[in-house]
Amino acid sequence: MKVEIDGGDITPRTLVAPPSKSYTHRAITIAALARGKSIIKNPLLSEDTLATVSGCEAFGAKIEFQEDRLVVDGFNGSPKIPEDVIDLKNSGTSLRFISGVSTHLEKGYSVLTGDSSLRSRPNKPLIDAYNKLGARIKSSKLDGTAPLIINGKLTGGYVDIRGDISSQFISSILINVPLAKKDSEIDATTKIRSKPYIDITLEVMKKAGIDVEKEKRNYKVQGDEQYQPLDMTIPGDFSSAANILAIGAITDKKIEINGLPPSEQGDEKILELLEKFGAKVTRKNDKITVKPKPLKGIEIDASNIPDLLPILSVIATQAEGKTRIHNVEHARYKESDRIKAMASELKKMGADIKEHKDGLTIKQSKLKGNKLKGYDDHRIVMALSIAAIKAEGKTQIDTAESIKISYPNFFKQLKKTGLTIKKHKETKKQK
Repeated sequence: MKVEIDGGDITPRTLVAPPSKSYTHRAITIAALARGKSIIKNPLLSEDTLATVSGCEAFGAKIEFQEDRLVVDGFNGSPKIPEDVIDLKNSGTSLRFISGVSTHLEKGYSVLTGDSSLRSRPNKPLIDAYNKLGARIKSSKLDGTAPLIINGKLTGGYVDIRGDISSQFISSILINVPLAKKDSEIDATTKIRSKPYIDITLEVMKKAGIDVEKEKRNYKVQGDEQYQPLDMTIPGDFSSAANILAIGAITDKKIEINGLPPSEQGDEKILELLEKFGAKVTRKNDKITVKPKPLKGIEIDASNIPDLLPILSVIATQAEGKTRIHNVEHARYKESDRIKAMASELKKMGADIKEHKDGLTIKQSKLKGNKLKGYDDHRIVMALSIAAIKAEGKTQIDTAESIKISYPNFFKQLKKTGLTIKKHKETKKQK
């Protein structure tokens, strides 16, 4: 699907943040591993989280959708052998978490795959770690990418693992080693990128009765434990809401968004960064208001907030002077190479932007509408849609259906601000 967006004025609106994708993934996975019924209120139902649902169901979890909640009847750490290959679509989180679930099989095999993007994403550190902990995982292509073939049962123990490619590797191990027979110790051999996502993992584990001893890059987990049923409400998603909040900074109208209480999400840092850019940010309970003021370029260490790189680069085009976003090379290993993608597409719009190995340098620029690639990446599509608001003329973005991964109502929310948005189906040839 292509979307066409007319740049121009917006109407101030109070919008609602989508539920957190990160919390939803973790809650579903832990609830499936638990004994008894869990209640997950306000879950995000998107393509990514539904991939985790189908993965957990394949191992025997019973998951019921009820109005604003999920009821998950877990299999108590004893999954059944899946009937078929498990297709996890485009969800890297699902692949890494469900890989861990697979390591509890007493017998039989599981095979995990996904779309072409997912089948290109690196998993070798995770594979090596699980193999050291007693499981047996192989990449069918022998290069660390999916499809993954898994058997052998997780026993626990000591493992070291890189922390600079994806925090999902460590989160996956943390979620699953409490069910191993032996105690486990996880040592990150490098600085951990996106560490706040591990903090979310630990928070949800604690809600289900599992405590983890942590010190710097070391985690100690007691084995032979059992997850208790969850009863939790999923908070709003700062990663997705950042795109809406940015509107209040780059236009001349304020934006309000509800449903964003304080949480462990690293991308809550968007509030601090908007203020550093110069916007006025106010917070009352779970409502956040962003009002425009003249923006100025800033320096951003994005090591813990790679998902914000696309929208931060858009904000930077409207800030006087120069903005440098750095220390975020791991953004190249997401659904797309996000550094390269944003440099390429914003340049098409007239932005003064330079690509570096670990980030971007952006100078204030006047944007013009153009035909852009979305790279089948939800965060690229959303960020470019916000850029289109400030562009002169029409902007067309392809693969816009990718927003279903994290924020299915994104374009509906944008329309509420008065923007003209048209959708066009793409033919196979166009794709």
